[in-house]
Amino acid sequence: MHKRSLSLFDLAPGKVLLDRWRIVTTHRAGGIAATFEAQDVDGATCELQVYPTAMFEKRADADEFAAAMSRWLVVRDAHVVRARAVDRHEDGSVLYATDLPPGVALRTLRHEGTEWEASKVVRVGAQLLDGLARIHAGGLVHGDVKPHTVHIATDGLAVLVDGGVTPALWSAKHLGDKTALIGTPFYAPLEQFGGESPDVQSDLYNTATLLYELACGVLPWRGKSFLEVFQSKLEKRPPAMSTRAPQVEVPRQLEQAIARGLMADKRERWQTALEFKNALLAANLEA
Repeated sequence: MHKRSLSLFDLAPGKVLLDRWRIVTTHRAGGIAATFEAQDVDGATCELQVYPTAMFEKRADADEFAAAMSRWLVVRDAHVVRARAVDRHEDGSVLYATDLPPGVALRTLRHEGTEWEASKVVRVGAQLLDGLARIHAGGLVHGDVKPHTVHIATDGLAVLVDGGVTPALWSAKHLGDKTALIGTPFYAPLEQFGGESPDVQSDLYNTATLLYELACGVLPWRGKSFLEVFQSKLEKRPPAMSTRAPQVEVPRQLEQAIARGLMADKRERWQTALEFKNALLAANLEA
């Protein structure tokens, strides 16, 4: 345990945290944590996320969050960024170190109205679902799959980042089984609008929404406000891609595979990442 409270003065290039992490520069602006490129004492470059004490009502909540994130230290998959360490400051701040995410965020690569060819959608989707299968096999949930939390390396490798943060915050804040939506409304399944916690089903739904967006260049759900998006998602099935993007031709079997991941009733969706992945691969063969 570090003996000195963390201050803003510590979060600057050249500063060393916990006698281990030397901050190099800020990295991946946005989100709820201060995120930096840092260097470990062993010389390895990593990403360091600092979750401030203000996020937690009491020290026990910070401890619970750190414990939840520590479960990610054993996850090993090419499509999931590797967690390196979890530590806490005396003031309750939590530090979470991972390998430096490769390439750039999918959101940076994708422009509104620009669709990807079917084979590329399938390739990215299959990789993400491989990563989710490994995560779920370990009893974990990513909790917030979206273009900002998917990185694409120069060789095309798709990698999930920020895994477990949303579910860990849910647990640390003792939100129970029901609460207000935590996550991103456009990518969240209908049941999360009713306050359900992130689970395997929400991960698959997030992924299906992302793949729909890649395939036809726009999100399936109309609306800009929380209420408008919620009302759009009340429909039993997602809108046909030809309706949302008439200029795009998506192979029928690929659209069906993605659409099943977006059904309003979770019982009608894909139940596992492997099941969803196999459907995508079959669609690619059909195309």
